[in-house]
Amino acid sequence: MTRLFPLLVTLAFSPAALLAQQPAQDMPRYIREHYVKQNVQIPMRDGVKLYTIVYAPKDTSRAYPILMMRTPYGIHPYDEKIFRASLGPSAHFPKEGYIFAYQDVRGRYMSEGEFENMRPHNPKRKTAQDIDESTDTYDTIDWLVRNIKGNNGKAGMWGISYPGFYSSAGMIDAHPALKAVSPQAPIADWFFDDFFHHGAFFLPHAFNFFSGFGQARPYPTTERSKRFDHGAQDGYQFFLDIGSLKNVNPRHFKNSIAYWNTITEHPNYDEFWQARNLLPHLHKVAPAVMTVGGWFDAEDLYGALKTYRAVEKQNPGIFNVLVMGPWSHGGWSRGESKLGDISFGDNPSRHFQQEMEFTFFNHFLKGQGEHRLAEANVFETGLNRWRRFEQWPPKETKPTRLFLHPKSRLSWEASLDQGETGDSFVSDPSRPVPHANTLTIGMNSDYMVADQRFTSRRPDVLVYQTPPLAQDLTQAGPLRAELFVTTTGTDADWMVKIIDVFPDAKDKMGGYQMHVRSEVIRGRFRNSYEKPEPFTPNQPARISLELQDVLHTFRKGHRVMVHVHSTWFPLVDRNPQKYVPNIFQAEDSDFTVATHRVLRSKQYPSAIHIGVLK
Repeated sequence: MTRLFPLLVTLAFSPAALLAQQPAQDMPRYIREHYVKQNVQIPMRDGVKLYTIVYAPKDTSRAYPILMMRTPYGIHPYDEKIFRASLGPSAHFPKEGYIFAYQDVRGRYMSEGEFENMRPHNPKRKTAQDIDESTDTYDTIDWLVRNIKGNNGKAGMWGISYPGFYSSAGMIDAHPALKAVSPQAPIADWFFDDFFHHGAFFLPHAFNFFSGFGQARPYPTTERSKRFDHGAQDGYQFFLDIGSLKNVNPRHFKNSIAYWNTITEHPNYDEFWQARNLLPHLHKVAPAVMTVGGWFDAEDLYGALKTYRAVEKQNPGIFNVLVMGPWSHGGWSRGESKLGDISFGDNPSRHFQQEMEFTFFNHFLKGQGEHRLAEANVFETGLNRWRRFEQWPPKETKPTRLFLHPKSRLSWEASLDQGETGDSFVSDPSRPVPHANTLTIGMNSDYMVADQRFTSRRPDVLVYQTPPLAQDLTQAGPLRAELFVTTTGTDADWMVKIIDVFPDAKDKMGGYQMHVRSEVIRGRFRNSYEKPEPFTPNQPARISLELQDVLHTFRKGHRVMVHVHSTWFPLVDRNPQKYVPNIFQAEDSDFTVATHRVLRSKQYPSAIHIGVLK
């Protein structure tokens, strides 16, 4: 938490940040001329050595803080004579002066030891052999502050995605020198972000990632894994042709990807996944924390929001702030100000880099200036402006509901219909609803803002919308879908989207249906993620689905639209719609057509729970 609460951000940039700017084409030369590079192997408490590359300023007239990233993706270039083209989180940091440390985590690239995906945190350490990512971080920082000349005794960490997880893990039981940490799009729990969403499997993301990342590394190496050759560009057809996912190994992986096999052996939220949930362990956090995420992060939106909340709840009194901007996965580091057809105005990435990230680390590691951060530093999409709040969600937010009604209507009023009145559609796994309107072999990041008209026109998608809004409507904070459903099958997935429908106009954005938020749940987990259960055919069941947070304004004249459907391919693997204990082992013959129904009556009030910011 923090105690700085002005409501609206200024767009003025600090003089220090402006001086730190360096033209991108000049930065590699600047680094070569002003930094020295040192490759070291740092011993951990169990004797394993982790390969680390340190870049330190040549100017030794003053002391510098250490800024570190730990990663499983390699710290190239390894040649001591070849320098990185950039250092630190953004181009502002090299000229400011830091000691930068990059480390291959245990078992990856040039580091010794055995790699473990999302290595479980071990709070009950008794011997030197009881290691985890927290102890490896502690031991690394301890060695750096003792052995790297010219450091000021303070260290910081940052990282995006998987390195974000290592940043989060490193701030637990932190070394006293670790003063500031910024987990950015951090992985928190793979059963709810990245590869599973409420138990639904994100197929191309997992397949494409582990086909390369999951290859065995029998000995230390600087070589990257070879990428999988799909031999096609049409991901929809490629993954459809696989059929049941039990065909992946005989047709493609040949049992060479160990973690793929592990995933398929754990379809439920069992002890394996629970042990890899870092959120319950995010206590005893002493450093200042700035968690960063993107509203349109197709991979780790969950991780950013949940990490901030866990740190806030479990560490009362520490400096803990949230930054959420209009970005895809890691877009803030690439200077992203536009995604697909949607522009977000005057470079929100530049503003974040200069006025938030740079000032955060300078303040806590160098004691320079004010950090100027509020508790929640959040970009409001729709109006394209930064907002500052004293808490998240904002205390001015009022909870309310939008109810599903006949004739594709959304209303603030509950339905007065009786019984099992509702809307039905036929779901055919052989013709699943596509997640994108373009040819893509993977999970294209702009699907999070893409025009949904191609989906609205499908007969297997239920569409509901409000009349044109008489005034702006700002949705803030968590969203939740509550559906009452039936199915003629014994299993089903449920996808819900929130969409901003633009007014008709003669430009290309006329009638645009902007994807604002969506989520999916594997219906078998509606009551328990640990103990799945089938549906009873034609018997009403309740689905409660967390959609994650937003700060989005639907402008006057726009409409709020909701989609409900049961396939979303190939983004989400196909549910057979016939209950089988492990969908990864389903037979091709298990996939069946089913009729699904969403109820909307007084007894079964299907609705979207939202927060309205006044």
